[in-house]
Amino acid sequence: IWIADYDLKKAQDLAASYKDNRVKALQVNVKDHAGSARTLAGAFVLINAVQYQMNLDVMEIALLAGAHYVDLGGLFHITRKQMELDARFKTAGKIAVIGMGAAPGITNILSRYGADRLDRVTEIHTRVGSFDKTKVTPIPALAVSYSLKTILEEFSLEPAVFTKGKFTFVKPMSGDDPHLFPKPIGIRRPMFTIHSEVATLPLSFASKGVREVSFKIAFDETFVDRVRFLRDLGMSSSEEIEVPGGKVKPIDVINKVAMSQPPFKQVGRLKQYEVVRAVVKGTKNGKKQTWVVDCHTAGMPKWGIGLDIDTGSPPAIAAQMLAAGEITGAGTLPPEVCIQPEQFIKRLKLRKMTIRASCKTGWGFK
Repeated sequence: IWIADYDLKKAQDLAASYKDNRVKALQVNVKDHAGSARTLAGAFVLINAVQYQMNLDVMEIALLAGAHYVDLGGLFHITRKQMELDARFKTAGKIAVIGMGAAPGITNILSRYGADRLDRVTEIHTRVGSFDKTKVTPIPALAVSYSLKTILEEFSLEPAVFTKGKFTFVKPMSGDDPHLFPKPIGIRRPMFTIHSEVATLPLSFASKGVREVSFKIAFDETFVDRVRFLRDLGMSSSEEIEVPGGKVKPIDVINKVAMSQPPFKQVGRLKQYEVVRAVVKGTKNGKKQTWVVDCHTAGMPKWGIGLDIDTGSPPAIAAQMLAAGEITGAGTLPPEVCIQPEQFIKRLKLRKMTIRASCKTGWGFK
């Protein structure tokens, strides 16, 4: 197992933390495709966890290194560009699994689970709701679980939706209607954000007649207010501005500052919970049905990990399934196309995630 990073020291520290001489650290610069491919020669699969704008770079490295590829998603527009590499991965006889985290990733496979149980599919809606009541010290000014740069883009870029059989875009952070998640989450107000599910699900289930696809996520209200303030202040801009000493992009500055906050320590036990949901509407034997498929997780404290487990586990599972021959074919493929839900769900359960599926009569569920 290789851990590769531009910052070799960070890669070495992480590799050392596993206390296993099979885990080694390497230095790579993903902008140097040929050099990175030489360094990674012999790899079976590359799991890409860099900032999503560099997904295409890592895909190029995978092709040069002769490796399979897995990533965490591309916020719609990059995902669509990644899909254009399908022919090249087919020619290479390799598989690129794109969008394989929690959302996208688990959302896509739950959608497939519901769609497989219907003759026709009319709508697919994915939703994410969570809470974090864990006490920490010191309390961060802005607690971020992944790149603030990506979060700011989710809050500021127009979200894609697929409606009446066509792609369109809506106002950022709109559509925050109340949605009842299962206990212990309860009512949350998920909002539209730009996401990869909407780029692939309409195409994957076009043959079943899907006409509506959307993605919404509910963040903590205080967090939403603080990120909205940063966005409205102009900190989500990627346009360079003049400052003493040169030019900077506001989004890069605030991301660096946020990700450089002092580390905090957990006080007491972990109190987190997340539900990743797919709502799939269609018909079975001519009758209207709605499948609601949820993935529940509270993390795995004994591993020292919380809700991030539902984002970090899926790419590892995909790599294991590739190695086991459970993902076959070639090309650039979204999870709902290349991964059998039942096999994937078995592996989620090993990581203490629970899948609950129910079928409801009619299309009334929202």
